Amino acid sequence: MNISLRKLEIFAAVASSGSVTKTAEKLRLSQSAISMALADLENRYDEPLFTRQGRKLHLNDRGRLILPLAQKILDQAVVLDQLLLDSTSEPIGQLQIGASTTIGNYLLPLLLAKFSKAYPKASTTMQVANSDVISTLLDNGELDLALIEGPCHLHQLEQHFWKEDQLVVIAGQTHPWTRARSVELHDLMNADWIVREEGSGTREVFEQALETKVANLPSAIELGHTEAIKKAVEAGLGVSCLSRLAVQRELENGWLVEIRTDLKLQRPLTLLLRKNENRSLLLKACLQILLPQFDHNRGGE
Repeated sequence: MNISLRKLEIFAAVASSGSVTKTAEKLRLSQSAISMALADLENRYDEPLFTRQGRKLHLNDRGRLILPLAQKILDQAVVLDQLLLDSTSEPIGQLQIGASTTIGNYLLPLLLAKFSKAYPKASTTMQVANSDVISTLLDNGELDLALIEGPCHLHQLEQHFWKEDQLVVIAGQTHPWTRARSVELHDLMNADWIVREEGSGTREVFEQALETKVANLPSAIELGHTEAIKKAVEAGLGVSCLSRLAVQRELENGWLVEIRTDLKLQRPLTLLLRKNENRSLLLKACLQILLPQFDHNRGGE
């Protein structure tokens, strides 16, 4: 771009005062600096912007055409400057947050409400998808921070332990397993499973606990949403393994039944950031809500 804000400011000031001398006094510049800026602006486009009568300058038709747009640009620059100044004194602006499904649906909304109440001039947008998608969006610069289930496989991202989560095996009220409430590995390997899609953190932990891929099971249905899985299990279409956070209400009401197993179903929930990145006051404030013990001077874990 060939036009600087300073030259636009000089142009608008001369248009208002009609005088190089008065503009120089107002902007605390030399008269020669004012004249050179105007000359450069006019010469660059090979047409004058003023008619000159002695020392008085009047806008010509071309100058009158561009003055409103120049003033609008200058006004927006003032607003931008003020926003940047404000953002260094208190959290202000919009933060883009990504969360994997369980976190986005069952944990993050209350925390973001707390953040919004603490910082009314700030806002957040939340994108919910499986862990792999959210990690990739953060790595691509489309998110400011991310929260996922389990570890992240993009090692270029900074990872911080956030919370502990537990998965549970669940069945519908009429499923045969509910009478025993505990099943053996052989039973698990031959069950009709209803599972999350590939890339889901919940599915990854389930496969690790069972020590086999879903594709190796004799019968499995993939569904992309936790609520759909719960409804399918409740209807007796199979069993599943989901976060306790996601099924707590259904377990309490007896709509679903927890099945005891020997599977290791503990998992970490992980907070992700890009490494070696200067963090805004807004991002730091959000991190203090999500992870009060977060140390901005430490590297990733």
